[in-house]
Amino acid sequence: MVLDPEVLPPGRVRRFVAPGADMGDWKEAERYFAALETRPITSSSQLESWLEDYSELCGALSEAGAVRYIRMTEQTDNEAYKNAHLSFIEGVAPNAKTAEFRLNKRFAESPLTRELPDEKYLTMRKRVENNIRLFREENVELEKEDEKLSQKYENITGTMTVFYDGEERTISEMGRYLEQQDRTRREDAWRGIVVRRFRDREQLDEIYEDMLSIRHRIARNAGFENYRDYSFLSRERFDYTAQDCMRFHDAVEKHIVPLARKVQKKRQEAMRVGLLRPWDLAVDAEGRPPLSPFRTTDEFVQKTWATLGAIDPVFGKNFQTMMTLNLFDLASRPGKAPGGYNAELSDHLLPFTFMNSVGRDQDMWTLLHESGHAFHVFEMRNKGLPYLYRGDNLPSEIAEVASMSMELMAGEHIQETFYNDADASRSRHEHFRAIAQLLPWVATIDAFQHWVYTHPGHTLEERRDAWVATDSRFNVGDSWEGLTDLRRSSWHRQLHLFLIPFYYIEYGIAQLGALGIWSRYKRDPKDAVEAYRNALALGSSRPLPELFKEAGLPWDFGESVVQKCADELGHILLD
Repeated sequence: MVLDPEVLPPGRVRRFVAPGADMGDWKEAERYFAALETRPITSSSQLESWLEDYSELCGALSEAGAVRYIRMTEQTDNEAYKNAHLSFIEGVAPNAKTAEFRLNKRFAESPLTRELPDEKYLTMRKRVENNIRLFREENVELEKEDEKLSQKYENITGTMTVFYDGEERTISEMGRYLEQQDRTRREDAWRGIVVRRFRDREQLDEIYEDMLSIRHRIARNAGFENYRDYSFLSRERFDYTAQDCMRFHDAVEKHIVPLARKVQKKRQEAMRVGLLRPWDLAVDAEGRPPLSPFRTTDEFVQKTWATLGAIDPVFGKNFQTMMTLNLFDLASRPGKAPGGYNAELSDHLLPFTFMNSVGRDQDMWTLLHESGHAFHVFEMRNKGLPYLYRGDNLPSEIAEVASMSMELMAGEHIQETFYNDADASRSRHEHFRAIAQLLPWVATIDAFQHWVYTHPGHTLEERRDAWVATDSRFNVGDSWEGLTDLRRSSWHRQLHLFLIPFYYIEYGIAQLGALGIWSRYKRDPKDAVEAYRNALALGSSRPLPELFKEAGLPWDFGESVVQKCADELGHILLD
């Protein structure tokens, strides 16, 4: 089943964009931009009304793009969906960026702008001024080409399958076989996955090479020496720097990596293997069969609903809305793009959750994660925030706090829904082990990107060397001995490097915050949920430090917080 927004209830009554307007047609969308560009504005109240209409237009455009992206990822082998998405990124999105730039300039240059209350508009003004600073007409075409390369990457990876156990299986399905107790079969499964990616190594390297060239040109056009420095502002990282990220890398290397290596050493000893190999990381170290939280997608949804409702009835109600409106695409299948995401349907004010479930324990945690993103949409909807403070304008750092905190809060209730007490305890322990591995992986991906984008013009071999060096720095104890060629391209599996450059440190920042909310939830569930919901409801209407404060969290991802996190994880995993 493919998303059909026509069957969804309206999210808000449009007052500016006609209900039937086709935002996938630039000629039609252009009329609305022209109307805003020429509308007389003679008072602050007229300016606020103008902003509301501008926000409505951006929301309608965002949903048009989101629907086309969702359908393309649902069926990457469907030519009509692929072409509709391509048409939007080629014909609508570039023109909209130019038109939005003109409207942003009008807003920033109006003397009436300073009459608007700071409490409501200060963050918006800062973001608009940043947009004006970065915008270059010549970059619009380059960004379009980058988007087209992203679609090419998804088309290639979405069609990858492995012939295993007598059947063609998706890469996501193959993950189940890494949980088998038979080590030889695990290795065969792992090699099947990695060799299948390796088969397309040249194509993926070529795509990435083209992306790097385009992104470097974008940065240079905007007056930056490299894409990293440009990206920090384009991602609106107003409250931290590249140097802060490097301090995070150092803190993870100092405090988390040694902990993760101790945890993996325990695994190696329990499994009685000479070397812990990449295919030994998902299997149960004590020889127990894989956890099986659900068998069918319907069972998966029902159990998730019950789990989320146990945290707070509001979450159960929100999830039930998604169930009723069928705002999910959960099961893995051939032709479906890899990974998972939550998209906001900005015009309907509703979330849509996409993932590739195959019945694994990890699938449960993934849907709980994406549910946190979905509830962010509901909280902002209830607050009545305009699109300019929602959707694509949401800081990813607080967005990932929403999702990762939901994992940990929901994890306290899985023994009531998915598992018996023993299996729930086992699942939670594995989840905390995954967190101890995630933080070094976040540092790996982020540090690798810092190297890649501050060394423009590097060769393919230099990039592969840099990857191995970075991966070795944060390696948590698994051996790639004899797998050198496969390792040198193993970063291809991380889609963020291709699709969302520099989107990864957010997971590290947010994981530290999520552990803070979880600790609070264990002490006072009602208080933690209230703070969580209050922070989410603010969207991007406040700076990041204020959003974290609203959630009851310090705005800090430096060594002291990382060390505290390591200590807490150590008590859970080693004591």
